[in-house]
Amino acid sequence: MNAGGDIERLVAHLVPLGSAVVAYSGGADSALVAWAAHAALGARALAVTARSESLAQHEAEAARGLARHIGIIHEEISYSELAISGYADNPPDRCYLCKGELFRRLATIARERGLAVVLDGTNVDDEGDYRPGRRAGVELAVRSPLAEIGLGKAAVREALKALSLPVWDKPSSPCLSSRVPYGEPITREKLEQIARAEAALRELGFRELRVRHHGSTARIELPKAEMARVLSDGLADEIVARVRNAGFAFVALDLEGLRSGSLNRLLPTAKSTVDS
Repeated sequence: MNAGGDIERLVAHLVPLGSAVVAYSGGADSALVAWAAHAALGARALAVTARSESLAQHEAEAARGLARHIGIIHEEISYSELAISGYADNPPDRCYLCKGELFRRLATIARERGLAVVLDGTNVDDEGDYRPGRRAGVELAVRSPLAEIGLGKAAVREALKALSLPVWDKPSSPCLSSRVPYGEPITREKLEQIARAEAALRELGFRELRVRHHGSTARIELPKAEMARVLSDGLADEIVARVRNAGFAFVALDLEGLRSGSLNRLLPTAKSTVDS
């Protein structure tokens, strides 16, 4: 794996575009696209972060700080995902509805600012996963430069590490709505409840986690390597207290550990995804 060569190829791939809007969440993939867009296009590159109910506050703050570090022009747009028709019903294609709204807004910004194209952070490894949001990108002509030059997640992280960008080892952090089982309505109250519980657990030193919302029960997913610490460090009672304080009546630790897309097994046809 040649991180330096991958970085050079990515920048060279973007130069002919002339200008771009980057759909920027502050995660590893969009961070690399934002860095490369800034390197290739300078002031003609704009990173845009969508602020909505499903984005945790700490994620928004981290994205803002990283954009400053990269040097790219950065803006935030705010709107309610819950107001998108059908979104709050939480259908299996919820991400399609969400991404469609986001990309339409970014396309409008690009058109109004005279910027040539909208870019996202889809990498080549994503193409085999269940990602309904990807369909929205295809329909709206969003470009995915990482996938276009064949970069997968491992190559993205190696490139970020070579660039000394602090998100090179940042765990994936999908939106808060992904913690609610499909078919269960999404509400602002549920999202705030999940955000409070996850923030409380991060304060205990858990870097990678999910709090899945099952009505009055919080099902906590932690990496298996971290699960032993819950008992060995005597954290169980503290975790229960913190999660109950976030608004849950019952607290369960999932013995399968953290895995992406665990709620997808509730779909009629089980699929895997890294979106949730």
